[in-house]
Amino acid sequence: MILEIVSPEAKLFSGEVTSVSLPGVNGSFQILNHHAPIVSILEEGTVKIVAPSFNFSKEAADKFTRVNDQTYTLEIKSGTIEMKNNKIIVLVD
Repeated sequence: MILEIVSPEAKLFSGEVTSVSLPGVNGSFQILNHHAPIVSILEEGTVKIVAPSFNFSKEAADKFTRVNDQTYTLEIKSGTIEMKNNKIIVLVD
């Protein structure tokens, strides 16, 4: 599935991912391949991204924390997420 993470300043990430864990207002949740369509509000917390490879823009690389070769995290203050047709768009602050 495709993940795009966008902030007011720039596109932080765009690429193929295996899973994404997000801090929802009603608790954390995970999205896997072929997840049902969803729209949700995010609260302050950690976005965890698992992917076979990562290519960050120079400006965005310092915002992510490397957990291992296939996992990175991103701290957010708030945001929204939409999953539809195996594409996830996350708008973050």
